[in-house]
Amino acid sequence: MDNQIILEIADKYGWSNIEYNFISSGLINNTAKITAKQGSFILQQINTGVFATPSTIDNNIQLLKQFVQINNPDYLFTNTIETKQKETLICINNNYYRAFNFIENSYTIESVTHESEAYEAATAFANFTNVFSNFNSDSLQDTIPHFHNLELRFSQFEKALKIGNQQKIKEHRIIIDEIYSVENICKKYNALLGSKECKKRVTHHDTKISNVLFKQNKAICVIDLDTVMSGYFISDVGDMFRTYLSPVTEEETNLDAICIRKEVLEAIYQGYMDYMHQHLSKYEKQFFYFAGEVMIYMQAIRFITDFLMNDIYYKTSYYHQNLNRAKNQLTLLKAFQSATNNCHLP
Repeated sequence: MDNQIILEIADKYGWSNIEYNFISSGLINNTAKITAKQGSFILQQINTGVFATPSTIDNNIQLLKQFVQINNPDYLFTNTIETKQKETLICINNNYYRAFNFIENSYTIESVTHESEAYEAATAFANFTNVFSNFNSDSLQDTIPHFHNLELRFSQFEKALKIGNQQKIKEHRIIIDEIYSVENICKKYNALLGSKECKKRVTHHDTKISNVLFKQNKAICVIDLDTVMSGYFISDVGDMFRTYLSPVTEEETNLDAICIRKEVLEAIYQGYMDYMHQHLSKYEKQFFYFAGEVMIYMQAIRFITDFLMNDIYYKTSYYHQNLNRAKNQLTLLKAFQSATNNCHLP
């Protein structure tokens, strides 16, 4: 986004006397904070390389917004705002933009440093699904088709073994065998989703801690609704496990630093169940910790697949980065399985 584009967009919203600064923390969309005579706003340019049909995102958000306004008007829902022409999505030169009201005195955090943060985030994501418990999730369109489809990711991994970098495959057979050694996760995942007891709901699909807005150490709402689609609870719960439990990130190459913080594990369970215990079936609850296995394993598969395909999806800054990320996630998976092996659900 350049100055001319921002001024053109500001005119569409009726903003005057604007000042702006770019926010660099987001990984997908280009984002700027706008300060105008009319108030403060968040302006985003949607990354069409990731989201091929921005109108799908916008349609989903409008459906959810309408439901909230009728059924739960007190819930803080970060919906897009309208231009003077009542548009919620702007197209300029084949680029797509939208704006949100800036919530004063709110902030995000990049990583979990205390179990209270994990608890707050888990309650926020659980309440998000809870608020839409009577919403027909099938009316939402997929913004990223097959986003959390473990079976697809495994098939892509096997395809990479056939058409990928054969030298890499030869040199790194150990980690490939390690992926195969826990293939039973795929079978268990398919059985879970094949059960009538496993229900599709409104699911966020990207539950990293930075997608929660905080105010005075309390979670006030979830943000970044681009991946909100119909899905299974294992996506949201599993992604929290994957990204909250270890004190180090997926970029850590010292595998000895990867561990499971039991207090964070318990906080995620308690926070999520505060809102979702009445919605999850007895059958689904049996797979609560398995959600972590699915999402960690899936990410390991995606990293090693990209490595074998010569890094065509994830950004890398050095040759073995995706390989190291895969090793990191497999180490996390082992630690998670060990930590939850004797965990008994209520």
